[in-house]
Amino acid sequence: MFEGVLPAIITPFKEDGELDEEGFRGNIEFFCEAGVSGIVPCGTTGESATLTFEEHKKVVEVAVDSSKVLVVAGTGSNNTREAVELTKHAEDAGADAVLLITPYYNKPNDRGMMAHFRTVADSCDLPLILYNVPSRTGINLKPELVAELAKIENVVGIKEASGSLSQVSSIIEMTQDEDFVLLSGDDNLTIPIMALGGKGVISVVADVAPRKMVAMVDAMLKGDLDSARRMHYELAPLSRDLFLETNPIPVKTATGMIGLAAGPLRLPLAPMSEKNEKKLKEVVDLLGEFR
Repeated sequence: MFEGVLPAIITPFKEDGELDEEGFRGNIEFFCEAGVSGIVPCGTTGESATLTFEEHKKVVEVAVDSSKVLVVAGTGSNNTREAVELTKHAEDAGADAVLLITPYYNKPNDRGMMAHFRTVADSCDLPLILYNVPSRTGINLKPELVAELAKIENVVGIKEASGSLSQVSSIIEMTQDEDFVLLSGDDNLTIPIMALGGKGVISVVADVAPRKMVAMVDAMLKGDLDSARRMHYELAPLSRDLFLETNPIPVKTATGMIGLAAGPLRLPLAPMSEKNEKKLKEVVDLLGEFR
């Protein structure tokens, strides 16, 4: 069920800083037409950290109402009660699954981590996809813990963004007897992760070049490494430049460049430097060849 390309979509705002619902619906239509397997609203790329609870819930509701593909709603928090509330809302709204980031800042021990995810899993019937991104959270979800969590019936996968292929390999090895998938959380590592047994990517690059990402991942799923490798290198400049500054600053800038609804960032995120924006635009201007 969870394989292929799932863009981690931005949250577009109007110039007054309010949610651009019409633009958001248009963006979702664009991704669906590009052939993605699903969309992921309210993740890091969607500026979830600066959305109010009401906005967060509204974004999920609009995504479910607008999407023709799977909706994996970001519902994670460093507060377990908040994660449960957002997860229950996503289930009531009709989301197909939820994405749960490891509790950031608190840095829980292994028992706390297990209890956090188990509590959220017990609160709903939705499939849960774990999200490990130590560079953002300050804590790594170790393979041994992932293997234990994978035994929970509705914990079905992980978005792995540790940057460690060794860790990816260990997780896949330790969960191969479970109904559990690993998705890349790093666009640059999608091909090697899929070569190890990953099933796709929750992608930032797919916000800007969804068709090419879909083609690359489909090639890997079919075992056509040569085609996938060629497309990887076509996308490599974009993959790099979308991380010239903190995500989602560059990707929100780039989506605006290609005509999607984007709007301003919310503080404390600020616009890109002129130098970096110019560099990004040079790469985006090539998108006519493979958007």
